[in-house]
Amino acid sequence: MARRGAAALALALALLAVALAGAAAQGAAVEDPDYYVQEIWSREPYYARLEPEPFSPPLPAGPGEEERKLRASEPRAPKKATKPKKAPKREKLAPETPPPGKKSNRKGMKTKSSEKAAGDDHRVPVARDTVREGCPPLGLETLKITDFQLHASTSKRYGLGAHRGRLNIQAGINENDFYDGAWCAGRNDLHQWIEVDARRLTKFTGVITQGRNSLWLSDWVTSYKVMVSNDSHTWVTVKNGSGDMIFEGNSEKEIPVLNELPVPMVARYIRINPRSWFDNGSICMRMEILGCPLPDPNNYYHRRNEMTTTDDLDFKHHSYKEMRQGSELGGWSLGRWTHDGIDINNNFPDLNTLLWGAEDRQNIPRKVPNHYIAIPEWFLSENATVAVETRAVIAWMEKIPFVLGGNLQGGELVVAYPYDMARSTWQMQEHTPTPDDHVFRWLAYAYASTHRLMTDARRRVCHTEDFQKEDGTVNGASWHTVAGSLNDFSYLHTNCFELSIYVGCDKYPHESELPEEWENNRESLIVFMEQVHRGIKGLVRDLHGKGIPNAVISVEGVNHDIRTASDGDYWRLLNPGEYMVTAKAEGFTSSTKNCIVGYDMGATQCDFTLSKTNLARIREIMEKFGKQPVSLPARRLKLRGRKRRQRG
Repeated sequence: MARRGAAALALALALLAVALAGAAAQGAAVEDPDYYVQEIWSREPYYARLEPEPFSPPLPAGPGEEERKLRASEPRAPKKATKPKKAPKREKLAPETPPPGKKSNRKGMKTKSSEKAAGDDHRVPVARDTVREGCPPLGLETLKITDFQLHASTSKRYGLGAHRGRLNIQAGINENDFYDGAWCAGRNDLHQWIEVDARRLTKFTGVITQGRNSLWLSDWVTSYKVMVSNDSHTWVTVKNGSGDMIFEGNSEKEIPVLNELPVPMVARYIRINPRSWFDNGSICMRMEILGCPLPDPNNYYHRRNEMTTTDDLDFKHHSYKEMRQGSELGGWSLGRWTHDGIDINNNFPDLNTLLWGAEDRQNIPRKVPNHYIAIPEWFLSENATVAVETRAVIAWMEKIPFVLGGNLQGGELVVAYPYDMARSTWQMQEHTPTPDDHVFRWLAYAYASTHRLMTDARRRVCHTEDFQKEDGTVNGASWHTVAGSLNDFSYLHTNCFELSIYVGCDKYPHESELPEEWENNRESLIVFMEQVHRGIKGLVRDLHGKGIPNAVISVEGVNHDIRTASDGDYWRLLNPGEYMVTAKAEGFTSSTKNCIVGYDMGATQCDFTLSKTNLARIREIMEKFGKQPVSLPARRLKLRGRKRRQRG
């Protein structure tokens, strides 16, 4: 039975992650008729275009000898151009959020050529027979680039400083001096800039930009220049022929826009200089830099901190479509919206309201159970706004008695546990624990404490929330309330204890980050799966040894019961301690035992044998001889009625 629970958990971890994070987006792409056109647009620039030789700007007087050696090892561009060079590539991701009440008609990612940025007769040197290899992000979004490596000319305030100019960074609910959603210059003029110190020679190949993440303001940069330097004093501007190249920026604040440099630039520093911005806004931007750090065998610090793994796994995106959707150009809603425009992250039935309403009317457990709460009829109707993916997950969970589950997400470093919905009406954030709060907190801590980064007090927060005060865990409702979440539904409708595990600041890691992400989470996944063996387990049988399905298992002091599976077996997650456990089933006398859960791994066996009640035995005997048992209260009423008629 323990193995059965572990196998169920492993399956849940593997498939729920796919069902929640990937199935919707993949289905949308396959069904979209424009998807194949976009594939044709996008494939040539990535895989067939010839790569120009990287350009290294002239070094200032007196550079280090090692730096000169590295520069000398770089290949030089040929003197004559061998092929016309197209304008740099500019990519957009269409908005993922469909209009309310309408089906999604998203076009996915589009590729456009920046014709305004280059002249018709513009030619640059290129290398023969060289396939261009895209460089990965330097790590502004993943926090590999530290706050100390980001600098800006000016800033409006601390919360809009250079350290906030990271791609996809999110502002707090109440935008304030510490957690705003971009770098914003202190003045709106052509002398403003934001720069990155890569701390080593790097081949820069592209820039990705966004506007400011804000509910109230509209700020973004519409065009910019790019400059590089080896000493942060002498700067070389990326050229368009003989003049400075102007890159087309953003047209709104959330869609990431990629511009590739016409020639890769080798330098240590890269600077973005805004040239125009939204008319009614300010100079504000978030960004990511694409670049390949050059090898430096003499730098022990970099070699020591490079992540490697000894596991023989296939660390890659397994299709072009997945790469485009697992990438830094992905919007934050990508993967959650289905083809029909439904966010399956909160598309499950809201059973919380049913439970709490019954508790307020004191109808629990007499009329409404505190577990296995039935799905409302309206949710099951064909006209309900329910995704087919949601219905499939529900059917899957009702078929298999999962005990422990985790849905893997990105964009943060924290483990969130139920409830995800705040109990008080109109509250956006409110600590709302379940009756099993002590178990959920342990499960969350088991994952977070063994993750390589979640409980590291030295790490920078991903966006605005510092989860270190709770050791990398958080009650979902105290973070942000969500009605109809998978976690709450699993707890209230099945015997599965479900958590949301946010495994990284980068919502869509680049392929080059996959080995490190695996190392960050490998031990945590194993430890989390082991927790399925913590608590009690057993069989509930009748006097003949036959398993009793749907028997209710109650733990004294915990107002949440579970039920046995079809063959009478059950699993109940509990922390170490001593518990009074009761098993009861319709037609049987209840039985209570003292079950002790130890600290060693392995669930405590706690079996129950139930005997049938006297009434149940009478019914069996009567049914055996083709008669029905007499209802004594009904017989008394008949006799009273007969006596009244006789007296009358």
